[in-house]
Amino acid sequence: MNQETPAPSPSSEPNGRTALVVVAHHRSDSLTAAVAERAAARLEAAGYRVDLLDLHAEGFDPRNSEADEPDYSNRDKVYSDEVHAHIRRVHAAELIVPVFPVWWFGLPALLKGWIDRVWNYGLAYGRSRSPMEGKRMLWLGLAGLGERDPNADLVLDLLEGPLRRGVSEYCGIFDVHTAALFDSEGQDLTGEARERHYRELFAGAEAAVDKLVAG
Repeated sequence: MNQETPAPSPSSEPNGRTALVVVAHHRSDSLTAAVAERAAARLEAAGYRVDLLDLHAEGFDPRNSEADEPDYSNRDKVYSDEVHAHIRRVHAAELIVPVFPVWWFGLPALLKGWIDRVWNYGLAYGRSRSPMEGKRMLWLGLAGLGERDPNADLVLDLLEGPLRRGVSEYCGIFDVHTAALFDSEGQDLTGEARERHYRELFAGAEAAVDKLVAG
């Protein structure tokens, strides 16, 4: 696939703000990884310092444990070192962009476990003033089915329900964008038609990032 769509002209200086791009795929050569790289480049071109968090490459363990189980009687509970290291990166970011494949109309285990463990009580929610206040988010999901598939609404429901409302808004983030890149497999396409399809997917991802940056 052609990944040479030009990025916008970069700002002369970084604006001092950080964008956290979270990649949730086990393959570095996946379309998910390529889209995340495009998103990161777009953010850098807009002047952001980008923290690219590749969950699989960094060895994040999505399995929960007693150490990271919330204690609702103690919002100051100290969780595992891994969780605190990750939440520091979340807290440091003004923009948060998870990029992920939609599997079975839900999140891949890698990203679901990251939310379960890291976006924890006292760290992301459960305080009178949200630690996430003022942040902005873009949930960028890649779906194998087509936009006109009868089940495409389930992808949009995931983005607008559990992710926008159930995670972001619950944690105090209200400037939330969502984008679905449908037909990520490019099924039944060959040659130039397939290349054009992937150029359009990349353009869609970049447009979503531009909208987030514009606020």
